Amino acid sequence: MRLSRRSLLFGAVPLPGSPASGRFAICSETFAGMSFADACKAARRSGYDGIEIEPAHVSPDPAALPSERRQEIRRIIEDEGLTAVGLHSFLKAPPGLHLTTGNAAVRKRSWEYFARLIDLAADLGSTPVMVLGSSKQRAATDGTTPVHAVGRLKEGLAAMAPVAERRNVSILMEPLAPHLCNVVNTLAEAMDVVNAVSSPAIQTMFDTHNTAAETMPPDALIREYMPHIRHVHLNEMDGRRPGAGNFPFGAVLRALKQAGYRGWLSVEVFDFKPDGETVARLARDYLRSVEA
Repeated sequence: MRLSRRSLLFGAVPLPGSPASGRFAICSETFAGMSFADACKAARRSGYDGIEIEPAHVSPDPAALPSERRQEIRRIIEDEGLTAVGLHSFLKAPPGLHLTTGNAAVRKRSWEYFARLIDLAADLGSTPVMVLGSSKQRAATDGTTPVHAVGRLKEGLAAMAPVAERRNVSILMEPLAPHLCNVVNTLAEAMDVVNAVSSPAIQTMFDTHNTAAETMPPDALIREYMPHIRHVHLNEMDGRRPGAGNFPFGAVLRALKQAGYRGWLSVEVFDFKPDGETVARLARDYLRSVEA
């Protein structure tokens, strides 16, 4: 297999025979209520190698962070021995952004802010991902149909692709469960967006919690879409930590290893009881026990 420089840069094709990285990360909001520095300490204590950043955790207007603060955040991460994996939920702050609205002015402002967040991601990590979940900021609302919303996502991402390519950032179209969002609910639909944009910087990802609309089992989905899966979120179908339910994480990890996945395995939970650090530790212990 011959790999182009751009494929290697963005990880577009797994290297033949390469094992799954086994690198575990955790989303920063798991440690809500802590400062970002304390969240990094808690992530490291809990056994993680990477931190996936919710931008609202570092600022109510994250794209406006000055260079000095960006450098400080990166030092905080690296001083704990962590890697900045990238950003997710990255349009929650500031409020009022929406990528697919029929309001052209709001849409323009939202995509311009998106471009600034690409720079933030690149300033915080070396080859970061940006997970485009953002259910409320991409959903078809106020008379916009899901078909029109998808068209606007394709248009906006096509404009973002050159910016992301220049900064070595991968933007990942995340399928979301239908009860969370009415736009892009399966990996096939995510790949429709990826193929339409046709840039190595625009790919997709696999989230166990968001497989509700899929008809194939998780391991089959991984085999089918692996050439474009750049990131993995691990959580139970109800949003609890891995191991709190009965999702087949062992089969998922085995399929990823067999497919030569080299990216991050990132724990993203929505139930933090009894507390974030306990949840993080239990999730990591469980995943270690079923790791292929």
